[in-house]
Amino acid sequence: MCGIFGISTQQAPVNLDIYEALLMLQHRGQDAAGMVTYDGDHFHDHKGNGLVHDVFDQDLLSTLVGTTGIGHVRYPTAGSLSAKEAQPFFVNAPFGIYLVHNGNLTNTEEMRKLLEANHHRHLRTSSDSEVLLNIFADQLYRERKTNEDYIESVFKAASETMKLIKGAYSVILMIDEVGLLAFRDPHGIRPLSLGKRDSKYGEDWAFSSENVGFDVIGCEKVRDINPGEAVLITKEGECIARQCVKGTLNPCIFEYIYLSRPDTMLDGISVYKTQKRLGQQLVPQIKAANLDIDAIIPIPDSSRPIAIEMAKHLNVKYREGIVKNRYVGRTFIMPDQPQRERSVRRKHNAIPLEFKNRSVLLVDDSIVRGTTMKKIIQMCRQAGAKNVYVASAAPPVRFPNVYGIDMPTRHELIAHNLSIEEIGTLLGADALFYQTIEGMVAAATEGNPNIKEFETSVFSGKYVTGDVSPEYLSQLESSRRVTSKTQKIIPTMSV
Repeated sequence: MCGIFGISTQQAPVNLDIYEALLMLQHRGQDAAGMVTYDGDHFHDHKGNGLVHDVFDQDLLSTLVGTTGIGHVRYPTAGSLSAKEAQPFFVNAPFGIYLVHNGNLTNTEEMRKLLEANHHRHLRTSSDSEVLLNIFADQLYRERKTNEDYIESVFKAASETMKLIKGAYSVILMIDEVGLLAFRDPHGIRPLSLGKRDSKYGEDWAFSSENVGFDVIGCEKVRDINPGEAVLITKEGECIARQCVKGTLNPCIFEYIYLSRPDTMLDGISVYKTQKRLGQQLVPQIKAANLDIDAIIPIPDSSRPIAIEMAKHLNVKYREGIVKNRYVGRTFIMPDQPQRERSVRRKHNAIPLEFKNRSVLLVDDSIVRGTTMKKIIQMCRQAGAKNVYVASAAPPVRFPNVYGIDMPTRHELIAHNLSIEEIGTLLGADALFYQTIEGMVAAATEGNPNIKEFETSVFSGKYVTGDVSPEYLSQLESSRRVTSKTQKIIPTMSV
């Protein structure tokens, strides 16, 4: 899960637009940030580890001149945490191409071998994004040898790239002498949208992971990029779209539960309304348990719409009993487990008046590793809670994610191979309620009934790309890039 943004104008400088958009997409990645602009003659780039406002200051931004540019906020799932693996990535031929990428390839090693052995391309990092860039550059080079039409060459290269690579990818490329190109994988797993604004120089076009990147700079969302589609903004400012390969929309359902902001619309579905419907779906379970609940309390911030909706339908008081330190990043996307545990301890604090001698229902959007929830339950008991019940708006996360979310190994997941009762015992909850897969899908589908299947692999174990085998998952778990990051969270209960 990363955040990507690109913009093309005819006259206006884009450095501040990209900076503002990346600030709005910061929730999608806190490890590194990068930006490159183009002034018609030269590229100007900068990237580094840290938050957007740490990587770029006013003096540095003033050097990033140009009317076209792309930006990235990184949350690493493949590759190391080194600053050299921050994006954008660059190749100098053909033309000169920069890339930003959100997602994760599932045939990275196969493509790496192809590039190194057959195409004699040297890769400098372990990132799948660099592999993707070089595959595209190689295809564009081959097309340019037989086709003098720049535009046709670019679309043909995008088509051939999509036929070669597998997995999840939303991509924006800036190509010297050509323009800004964006494309999305044939299943549309990771989000990508097209935006536009009118200026005194003409029409400005932009691409963003979420529409919040458009809102802050005065752009209006035009539409989502279709699965398997590529959209080119030429250097003259013309917007050209082409369906490169057949696509079927299977967006990642975790985007609506946790990853995206509530003020975002993805593929015709409101994230906020989906979260409200997730709360409604949980209500029958809570009613059937016949518990004496004094208050419903959300784990801030993303579970608030869920908790408010539950309180309304259960006729139970809604209370803000947990205070969040807003200067600590999202623990889920911290790069390793020790950092997550340290962040939990300084991120949340209980208001004792809301817990003392009360039975409370804590509501969270999801429970992945269990680190945060276990600490919060302990904190509530220390604040005097009589009973602590827990409800998750998402089903149990039992399977690894291979499409760009940092859930690469099964033993990192508290729900793997355990029953709900066993998970509740490990967390220390008096009762634990999980969303059903059917309820989750219904909550999202109501926003866009045309979507027949969501990507739900972390809950169901079904991988929509059809190329993820048990052998692949085993290889992933034993690979150096996973084992170097992974530490066990909570010991597995013997059954």
